[in-house]
Amino acid sequence: MNKRHTQILDLLTKNKKMEVTKLSEILRVSQVTIRKDLDILVNSGIVIREHGYATLNESDDINNRLAYHYDIKQNIVKKVVDDIQNGETIMIESGSCCALLALEIASTKKDITIITNSAFIADYVRREGHARIILLGGEYQRESQVMVGPMVRKCAQSFFVDKLFIGIDGFMKDTGFTGNDYMRSEAVRDMANQASHVIVVSDSVKFNQKGIVNLIDTNQVSCIYTDKNIPDDIEEYLVEQNIKVIKS
Repeated sequence: MNKRHTQILDLLTKNKKMEVTKLSEILRVSQVTIRKDLDILVNSGIVIREHGYATLNESDDINNRLAYHYDIKQNIVKKVVDDIQNGETIMIESGSCCALLALEIASTKKDITIITNSAFIADYVRREGHARIILLGGEYQRESQVMVGPMVRKCAQSFFVDKLFIGIDGFMKDTGFTGNDYMRSEAVRDMANQASHVIVVSDSVKFNQKGIVNLIDTNQVSCIYTDKNIPDDIEEYLVEQNIKVIKS
């Protein structure tokens, strides 16, 4: 996606539904160009075209989150991929940053094996031929397209990996890393037991926010990839906890 595509996503995130003519006017390009841009976004599954309108695909929770701060998240995952070697086997949990990370890995690395509990991610990267996908079984959550429950734990126990990449719904000094869904948070903890290093991939807006359930203990996290807008006091605190903070 180019800069104009991310601008379209930002506008749709704010306004929910916009006319092609209005997008053309705001972005100062022809309606033909906007329609071509929308075709690309439709093919990605993030946007739906209607008669003269465009709207975000609200059939899936992740599609909405993918659209939010897309360019920032894309810069973050490119930084992560720089530290991933060809031939690695990694685990990736669900979430918008994790989905973009999986796609970037599958697009740019060779002989990679991705173990995930996200059916969305498995489908999202299936057109890329460079990654082998292992989908952990479990109870299927329709909105997030994630596998959860005791079967995830049993499946994950078959694997030992160096890196697990996770997203977060919030972090505060007094709560640590938090999520908004108990079952998904439990799956993160189960997968973390099989990884040498747990790595958080998140845009900075999640820091100084609070989820509703504990996600993972702060001392279990080795590294965080985020953007430059992470609050200074939060970054200092994380470094004091021996967590490496890498900003895009």
